Amino acid sequence: MPNHSQEKTALLAQLARQGISSSSVLTVIAAVPRSRFVPRQYRSQAWANRPLPIGRHQTISQPYIVAFMTQELHLAAGDKVLEIGTGSGYQTAILARLAREVYTVERIKPLQQQAKQILQKLNFTNIHFRVGDGSLGWPCHAPYQAILVTAAAKQLPPALVDQLDTNGRLIIPQDGLAQRLMRYTKAPNGLNQENLGPVAFVPLITDPTRV
Repeated sequence: MPNHSQEKTALLAQLARQGISSSSVLTVIAAVPRSRFVPRQYRSQAWANRPLPIGRHQTISQPYIVAFMTQELHLAAGDKVLEIGTGSGYQTAILARLAREVYTVERIKPLQQQAKQILQKLNFTNIHFRVGDGSLGWPCHAPYQAILVTAAAKQLPPALVDQLDTNGRLIIPQDGLAQRLMRYTKAPNGLNQENLGPVAFVPLITDPTRV
């Protein structure tokens, strides 16, 4: 059986073959212990390139998706990031290693509490937590230089566009005939959009009472 070090090395090599070319993203993927964010029974699979269940019909995304979305945000060290969907907290940790501040919103309170405990034990001090409807964002801390949504929306939430800084990037899975990952860049005269490819995410639920 390979040890975790070998599994991590194999995963990083696989991510590089899949097009993750950002050395900073690969470094952070290697540094953040994914095993801390998954239930105990799945920890032996923590370095596998696949999603894993975390309870309440939610999953921790596969490392490739986390790395790809992070890479496509083009984060700078001084950026303030809004994350919609804290989930396990793993993506949150990756963002927090690369940005100045991360504001993360989760609709399921027990998941948010669990993620917060894990991230605090890992000594993250630049992450701010809120329970609520992610489609509304977190307006009092706007504008954000980057916004990442980790659930699929039928439409682009207007509140998130309003909270995006000029030249800011917003990445969101969107439902249509099929789910696709979209990147929006806020220009002075509107939004530029790019289709980054097919994805499969749980739906973005806008009623925070539906847990």
